This record gives sequence, C-alpha cells and structure tokens, in this order.
Amino acid sequence: MKVIYISIAVVIIDQLTKIFVKGFSIPFLNFNFDGMYYGQSIPVIGDFFKLTYIENPGMAFGFDPGDGFKLAISLFSLAASIGLLIYLYAIRNKSLSLRIAIAFILGGAVGNLIDRTFYGVLFGYAPLFYGRVVDFFDFDFFDFTLFGRSYDRWPIFNIADAAVSIGVIILILFYKKHEEEKELEKSLVTVTPVTADSTNQIKPDELTSAETFINTAEETNEQTDNRKEVSD
Repeated sequence: MKVIYISIAVVIIDQLTKIFVKGFSIPFLNFNFDGMYYGQSIPVIGDFFKLTYIENPGMAFGFDPGDGFKLAISLFSLAASIGLLIYLYAIRNKSLSLRIAIAFILGGAVGNLIDRTFYGVLFGYAPLFYGRVVDFFDFDFFDFTLFGRSYDRWPIFNIADAAVSIGVIILILFYKKHEEEKELEKSLVTVTPVTADSTNQIKPDELTSAETFINTAEETNEQTDNRKEVSD
C-alpha cells in the first residue's frame, strides 16, 4: 500500500496550488495572500501556456449540469473515491503499474472532491457539497468541439485533473500486461496440483496402515531369505 503516498502527494500538491491561485488568509497571524483574481491570466510560455484562474461549476470541460445535479455529482465523487480506496487495497499484491495508475486516479478524485465538498463553505459562497472546482492550467493546443461546445484552447484544468489523466494513460499503456496477469490468475485457480490433493486426501490412520503393511512385507521377505540359506 505504499502507492497510497502517490495519492496523498497528489492531493497535497493539488490543494496547495489551488489555494495559492485562489488566495488565502490567516487571521490570527494577520496574514493575507490575495492570489489571482477571477479570470486573470498570467503568460508562462507566451500564449501557448498561461495560468488562468477560473472555477468549474460542474463537471469536466466546464460542463454545468445545473444546481439540481451538483449534490448528486459531489456524492457520486465521494462514493467513487471510497470505492477506489477499497480497490487500491484489494489490488495491493497486483502489478505495480496497476497500483500506481489507481493511486493517481484516487488522488485526483479526492483533490476535486475537496473543492466540491468544502470550498463553498470555506470561501462563503455555497453550502456543503455545492462548491466549485478551481482550474488554472491553460494550454493552447488546437481547435476542437466537445459536448456541443467549440474550444480554441484546451479546457483549463488543474493538478487533480492531470493526475486522473496520467492514471488513465498508465492503464491504457499497460492494458495488455494487466490482462495477461488476469489470465494467469484464472489459470492458476482452475488448475489444481495433483500432489497437493493426494496428500490432503490421505488420512493419518491410512498412513499408519500403509507403514504396517510395508514393515510386514519386509519381515516376510527376510524370513523367506533365511529359510533359503538354511536349506542351502
């Protein structure tokens, strides 16, 4: 379960970057960090890569299902995160690539779940489970259309989104290996060792009887040999 540290690292890095983008304050230290204002864009590599602060109101790629579905999405994200954690424990003895992939996906799911669950309350704009996800990575790749919307840049995303994508890519790259591992496990389950069954089926009293029979046979052979020597 050491791969769980990957999930923890993803969550920590994701939340730290979001807080620095969004800004934060520590009242008892009289400290305030403004961060970026909503919609602000800071060029990093010209127009190709910028830091642009937005908040995702719903699902991926900025798709907004409406307030009526936000609670369902948050609860589904919570259930999915718990399921991934249980699954990660269940595959603790499986291949490393599979465990790493699930650890990345789990970290990303939890990172965005924190936004949806707590950010509305922490920043005072929505009740529990109705928060918005903070996004800021802004890349200019190519024009495309998705879910009926046209994009001239790649949809703005965050560390959690990137972690989920990395996990999925690892699953795709090592898909064949994972399938071979499943087939090997199935074959090991269906094939039963003969020696193991035979040993398990022999009872202690049967072993004792067999030993007695062998000893008797040996004594009979010795007596026969002795008679032959006397007759000779």
